[in-house]
Amino acid sequence: MKRKTTYIMDCEKARNIDLVSTLAKLGHFPVRKTEKEAWFLSPFRTETQASFKVSLKKNYWIDFGTFEGGSTIDLVMKMENCSVKEALERLSGNIGHFSFHRRPIPIKTEHSANPIETIEVKEIEHRALQNYLQSRKISIRTSRKLCSEIHYKIGGRPYFAIGLRNRSGGWELRNKYWKGSTSPKDVSMMGNSSKKLIITEGMFDMLTLMELMPEIGNGHELLILNTTAFVKRMITEIVEYEDVKLFLDRDGTGLGMTELLLEKCPNSSDMSFLYKAFKDMNEWMVKSAKDEVRQRIQDVSLS
Repeated sequence: MKRKTTYIMDCEKARNIDLVSTLAKLGHFPVRKTEKEAWFLSPFRTETQASFKVSLKKNYWIDFGTFEGGSTIDLVMKMENCSVKEALERLSGNIGHFSFHRRPIPIKTEHSANPIETIEVKEIEHRALQNYLQSRKISIRTSRKLCSEIHYKIGGRPYFAIGLRNRSGGWELRNKYWKGSTSPKDVSMMGNSSKKLIITEGMFDMLTLMELMPEIGNGHELLILNTTAFVKRMITEIVEYEDVKLFLDRDGTGLGMTELLLEKCPNSSDMSFLYKAFKDMNEWMVKSAKDEVRQRIQDVSLS
């Protein structure tokens, strides 16, 4: 008997699947539509005025009621309460139809996951971490301004990573093979009481800016979101700044959050046009000539 082959598309193809068509399969249709955007009643709650927008040109969604957004994958994951893999299976057609039933969110028990135990914080010295930084075109000197070398345990086993401390005392952890964080999860903020703010999603995007413009922290406060889920809680703080520069990712989620901040924070500017052919700042620098990238960003006034 011939074995059936199951095809699962990759994330890049899945993100390009038309959002309006996907929503239609899920039983949701636009209440108004222009050449650039389509507005829906939110599929996540009952409402009478449309607050859910789909960008037709860039194919991402944003829910102005919850300050969430993203790609087609993010939409299916949220609507079906499923993993990335399960979302890709649905979008590949391996499941005949979407369930239309929300799966119950599993309750984590004390032993469902091993907590991360931090055992040592030191200056970045380990050769493996220095090599990893070099692969991302970040110098040791720049990395030490923002990050530390963290040694930690998970389930009793020792590991080490580059760590960025957040303002609640938790750590964002990165090495060549893994990314994670300790509790509590929060944004990371470096400030000098300036009324100018620069925002990135992750530590490597901010490190990239610091590598290209070493004095950037002198005239700006620096905010690393660590996750776009924190955009909503940060809006009341961001609006207090006189000038805000946004260097968010150019994927569905990042574009959606950029648009949200541009609307809610009138003094903000989208700087992602600098790396429009790439996913984020760091990818732009890694895949380009560093001197050219430096010159390009210095030509754009951040003052």
